[in-house]
Amino acid sequence: WAAAVGRRPVAFGLLAVIVMVTLAVPALGMRTWPQDSGAQSTELTTRRAHDILVDEYGPGANSQILIVAPTDTVSGAELASATARITSIPGVAAVSAPAISPDGELAVISVTSAYDPAADGTPEMLAAVRSALPQGAILTGATTYFSDISDKLQERLWVVIGFVVAASVLALMVLFRSIAVPIKAALMNLLSVVAAYGVITAVFQWGWGMQLFGLDHTVAVSSWVPILIFAILFGLSMDYEVFLLSRIREDWLATGDAKGSVVRGLARTGRVITSAAAIMVAVFLSFATEADVVLKMLGLGMATAVLLDATLIRMVLVPATMTLLGRFNWWLPGWLDRILPNVDVEGHGHPTPSVEQQTVRPTATEDPDGELQPV
Repeated sequence: WAAAVGRRPVAFGLLAVIVMVTLAVPALGMRTWPQDSGAQSTELTTRRAHDILVDEYGPGANSQILIVAPTDTVSGAELASATARITSIPGVAAVSAPAISPDGELAVISVTSAYDPAADGTPEMLAAVRSALPQGAILTGATTYFSDISDKLQERLWVVIGFVVAASVLALMVLFRSIAVPIKAALMNLLSVVAAYGVITAVFQWGWGMQLFGLDHTVAVSSWVPILIFAILFGLSMDYEVFLLSRIREDWLATGDAKGSVVRGLARTGRVITSAAAIMVAVFLSFATEADVVLKMLGLGMATAVLLDATLIRMVLVPATMTLLGRFNWWLPGWLDRILPNVDVEGHGHPTPSVEQQTVRPTATEDPDGELQPV
């Protein structure tokens, strides 16, 4: 397999990219929301109670939206005007009269939504209500809290991704004395994570095969799932990457054969990485059998990403791109090499090969069947 990928890196690489990008496309439409009782399995009493309230009182019965206004900063006239504006907002079913606290310092108004808390129109409706509030009044309640949490996690996810990717690129640059290798590793790991996002979006949000996971209706992706999947899977992916690259670089330092070292490094590590990934896939898929929908999402997402990472990424894209890059894989500017600390994780103390070492005769050739044979 290693020799086959090395002989046709462009074809193998393009095929892997097409599959990964296709799986990742649904992630463009991913909608997140903290999972409430309405997203759970009908096996749970919380879900059955949720459905009873919807049947008897409408979808908004499970929403809690409150307006809190201190009477010393918001006058009664301002509150009445705001209430009139809020009543006309699409998605608002009713607005209660202000309830004044016993000391007269606080007015509380309950807003009844026409939507289920996790419905597509809830965030837009809440934004319109918030913009209609007078200065000093605030919006609260469980539904508002869920919406704010979803927005904040989406905003912070990119900060987390940026920090982790930058730190991993720097670490790999120090370990492998290369620019191309760490950047390529980060991009490929991100690709496997985004493909996992696409799969869980297609299953849970679009409903493709959701019956296999015991769901009776589509749900938004839990707001916590993307950040958890990224954090866990990026670590696992980097673990596999370091294991593979260590063997490739070890061979490169010994032979100076850039392309041959990729083939031999993949041949030495392929079985171990595949076996380890198979165990992790089995463990993560067991999460998908749980009743809780968040565990189902985590299990399917992580199993998908590990499977793709150990097959299309580690066994196809990494060797294909490294074969195409050749000696450029291990290029590092001299000024950067002097700045970066030297870390020998293997304990071998191998120096970077000199120009003379890089031009030594090959240590292996291909026989007529395409197999590598020692010279």
